[in-house]
Amino acid sequence: MSAVEATLAELGLTLPEVVPPLAAYQPAVQSGVYVYTAGQLPMVQGKLPVTGKVGAEVTPEEAKELARTCALNALAAVKSVVGDLDRIARVVKVVGFVASATDFTGQPGVINGASELLAEVLGDKGVHARSAVGVAVLPLDAPVEVEVQVELTEA
Repeated sequence: MSAVEATLAELGLTLPEVVPPLAAYQPAVQSGVYVYTAGQLPMVQGKLPVTGKVGAEVTPEEAKELARTCALNALAAVKSVVGDLDRIARVVKVVGFVASATDFTGQPGVINGASELLAEVLGDKGVHARSAVGVAVLPLDAPVEVEVQVELTEA
């Protein structure tokens, strides 16, 4: 077990299976020393636990937890490409999308769920640049979607 996966276990988390693509793309691709994930929905065992807009059908607190799930799914996608999460030198960038009610402006707080999880699991390597964007709708009516870019150590 890698050190990253041991940390996940200490936090009571298990790395999930990679979420299969919903369309014509790969869950993650490597280019040089970088891995870019596709947008990761908060799928749990192949299903969205909650759907709808944050600030309407979904509370900000629920959405923050869903963003954590997205980040966990992103780590699974990274592992599927590189085989060992200990190869992560750092998380470079996180982009979070929040399906928002028209008056909801708390997108950064929602995406903190993903950012905080990455910092808990990876320590200083998990600290990153970030964007948090409100959108009208996401695939499958998901409340949150997160994509991650990581830099790898040399193999």
